[in-house]
Amino acid sequence: MSSGPSGRTSELTVGSGALGQALHDAVRRLTAAGVPSPRVDAELLAAHLLGVSPGRVRALALTDSAAPDGFGDLVEERARRTPLQHLTGIAYFRYIELAVGPGVFIPRPETESVAQLVIDHALRLDAPKIVDLGTGSGAIAASIADEVPGAGVYAVELSDLAMAWAEGNLRRYGVTLVQGDFADALAEHDATFDVVVSNPPYIPSAAVPNEPEVALYDPELALYGGGEDGMELPAAAAASAARLLKPGGYFVMEHAEVQAGWVASLLGRAGCWLDITTHQDLTGRDRASSAVLAGPAPAEGTRTP
Repeated sequence: MSSGPSGRTSELTVGSGALGQALHDAVRRLTAAGVPSPRVDAELLAAHLLGVSPGRVRALALTDSAAPDGFGDLVEERARRTPLQHLTGIAYFRYIELAVGPGVFIPRPETESVAQLVIDHALRLDAPKIVDLGTGSGAIAASIADEVPGAGVYAVELSDLAMAWAEGNLRRYGVTLVQGDFADALAEHDATFDVVVSNPPYIPSAAVPNEPEVALYDPELALYGGGEDGMELPAAAAASAARLLKPGGYFVMEHAEVQAGWVASLLGRAGCWLDITTHQDLTGRDRASSAVLAGPAPAEGTRTP
């Protein structure tokens, strides 16, 4: 992007010029639009169109390589705060790639720490049976199946649109996907799971997300937890976990930082949970809570983390 004599910004024009200049212009355009990571996003958009890695894009930018066709259009879409993942069709989560788009919640980096808690615990068990309640794109369930050999992984999702994305993402990992409300799903599997994990909707009903990408594009069904405190769906997830777990089974649930105390109180009042623990994400925020269902612990296998 460049400025004319009047000081007004001209339209972004790329496609026939050098890639380095196109990336420079894109970063300026995305910065002006308030995109949080303009350089990374510009490089990822170019990489998507070129079919190469971001590292290769940076190398090509030092040569006289031309910008790919359509780059300017994607930059303008991103400047309008269309999520990067909707433009590339891909979200990265831990060690896997997920197909994402309109109608499904885009997995967040902070949720990777939630998956880590489950994986660390499951690796100590012999052929654990695990369920992800409210799987969305399938990010947590796919990561568990990918990183815990021998695990029998289930996933539950209510939304028709999210189900379509989850089906494609989970098929290659052998995850059993069930459509339904996690409040009563899998009743035939009650008291048979070793681990239950959930990243339920938890935003309070009156709260409005600050990020345009969230407010405009993430489905409301995946955002709002119900009630002024956003705790109705987290409470339902916890109740289902108590129903689905074996005695001694492990429960992990993501929540907002401000909800950590509420979740601990919720689990404590239920009277069936032991070892209630709050866990921080990599930014030091209270991101998840875990607990063990009262009763004898499941037998551990020979594997170690």
